[in-house]
Formats: sequence, C-alpha cells, structure tokens
Amino acid sequence: MASGFWKRTLDRLSGAGRAPEAEPLAQGPSAPATSSPRQPSGQEGAGDLSAYTLGAELGRGAMAVVCLATEKSSGRQVAIKRLALQREFAAEDLIDVRQRFMREARAARQLRHPDILGVLDAGQSGQDAWIAMEYAPGRDLSYYAVADRLLPVREVLAMGGRLARALAYAHAHGVVHRDIKPSNVMYEPASGSLKIMDFGVARLADGSRTRTGLVLGTPSFMSPEQLAGLHVDGRSDLYSLGVMLYQLLTGRLPHQADSMAALMQQIARQAPPDVRHYRPGLPESLALVLALALEKRPELRYAGGEAMAEDLDAVLAQMGATWQDPAPAAQDFTPAAPFDRTARLDRGEPGHNA
Repeated sequence: MASGFWKRTLDRLSGAGRAPEAEPLAQGPSAPATSSPRQPSGQEGAGDLSAYTLGAELGRGAMAVVCLATEKSSGRQVAIKRLALQREFAAEDLIDVRQRFMREARAARQLRHPDILGVLDAGQSGQDAWIAMEYAPGRDLSYYAVADRLLPVREVLAMGGRLARALAYAHAHGVVHRDIKPSNVMYEPASGSLKIMDFGVARLADGSRTRTGLVLGTPSFMSPEQLAGLHVDGRSDLYSLGVMLYQLLTGRLPHQADSMAALMQQIARQAPPDVRHYRPGLPESLALVLALALEKRPELRYAGGEAMAEDLDAVLAQMGATWQDPAPAAQDFTPAAPFDRTARLDRGEPGHNA
C-alpha cells in the first residue's frame, strides 16, 4: 500500500532544520497481525452459553447487556454480550437477523490482531443471541474524550496509528466495523493495552428496525454515506476514526447540533472546523491529516488504514522529543445536547436524542 501523503511530504522536506527525533512511545502489547492466533473455546460454532458462568454486569447499551463471565472448562475470564434481538427486531425479521448475526460473528472470529478484541464464541439463547469476547482491562476511550481528561497529544497520535492499522487488517479480511467511536475502544494506559470492540455486532445494529423506530447507530461518528444509508466500506471506518481522534484531541466533536436534522445536514455538507480552532498550537500537519480523514466523499479520504497510520507516524516524528502539549481553547464549546450516543427515531416524530 502506498505511503501516506503527509509522510511522503515530510520525507521530502526532511533535512537540517528537522526537529529532533522523539523517543518512541510505548506501544503496549501491539504486535504484527501474524502473531499466533487465539484458540476459540470449544468446537467451532458450538455456541453453548451454559459453558460459561455469568457474573457481574459490566455495561448496558441500546440493544445489549455485557456481563463478566468465567469459562467453566478453563477458568479464564471473558465478557459475554447478550443481544435482545426479540426486543429490537420485528418478529418476521428474527430468523434472518439471527442468521446474519451468526455470519457476522463467524467473520469477526477470524480477526486475530493484538489491537482487536477477540471474539471467542457466539450462539443463540431462546429468541436472543450472545457473543463471548476477550475480557479487556481499562476504560473505554469516552472517559478521555472530555476537556479536563484529555490524553497527551503524542499518546493520542500513537494510539491513532495503532487503531488505523488494526482497521486496515480487518478491512483486508473483508470486515467493516461500522461503529468506531470512543466507547468501542478499551484502553489501559499502564500496560498500553488497546482493543477495538464490537466487531461482529455493529453491522447488526446498523441495519436494525425495531417495533418503535429506526436505530441509527451513533450519528456524530458516522460517515456521510453511512448516514445516507448508502454502501459503506473501510473508508467509512476511517472517517469515524478521524472523528474520534478529533474528539480525543479537543474534547469536542467536529459536528454538533441541537437537532438530528441539523446534525445530519452538517455531516453531509459542512466542513468541520480546523482542529486548531478548538486547540490552538496543534501542528498544521495534524490538522491536514484530520481534514483528509473527514472528507465528505469517500474517494477523497485515505484509501486505507495503513496510509493514515503512516501519516500519523510522520506527524509524531515531526513533533520531536521537546514537544509541549498546547492547552485547549479556554472557551466552553460544549453544546447542550451532543449526539454522541445511539439515537432512536420514532416513526412520524421529529428526530431527537432521548
């Protein structure tokens, strides 16, 4: 794959005036995707929920509950996500939905990358479905996406490069995530552990029609083509990654509005503010990388995650070892009702975030 544009530009401009090279950031457990694959528990596709002892609830979302669990045969801890398909889908759609879920889960199970949370098992329980995943320590990145808890800029860029490469790996295996956002990435700073979650689940949520309305996913992080209901590929995930990095650097989403209609129009038509508007002092090269990732038309964005990762690496190298993080802008730009969570539109009613 071709090198990133900004990396090539910096390579041409490198010379006597170049900033001193920075010490590499700790990359945690990340390793080439060709490392030894995980072994799923039990037989392929066995899908026996009774093989696990369910424990405490870890989290709850629009269509799922996640519990800590113990695999009886090995004693290891895993996370079990139980999806309420019967509640989310019309009765006539359930058979197709369950079949689609199992196909997606099988595809996700083939992804063996150190920065992708491993899918270990999946199955059906009554009318609903479940998926067993690695248990990842740490917090999801939404904790660090607010102005008073921002991570160091160099740490965000190193993390962005790892995530872009993990997405490149998934896309090369024919899997598009469709819901990249801070709450779908687990991070533990002490160890450097970084995991993209919910491969195998996001596509199910993206297309679900409930008895009461339409599940849109997470609008603020969705690409224009995804919001429009068009075909999406890996470039849509890279757009979402660009939104996520923008928020992790500023505590601010590139597009926010007080109504769903206005938000969708902004994402479809309006260029986002330069990231330096909310955090003056960030490198121009970083602003250019984010602007390219957030292009409205897919063909104008990065063609693949490796090119985006190389550009983030180049910006990181350009910053040098003496880089000091600039403070975010003093003004409070937080809107009254950001659309950064899963939203539901009731048919026949104006769009709003409940």
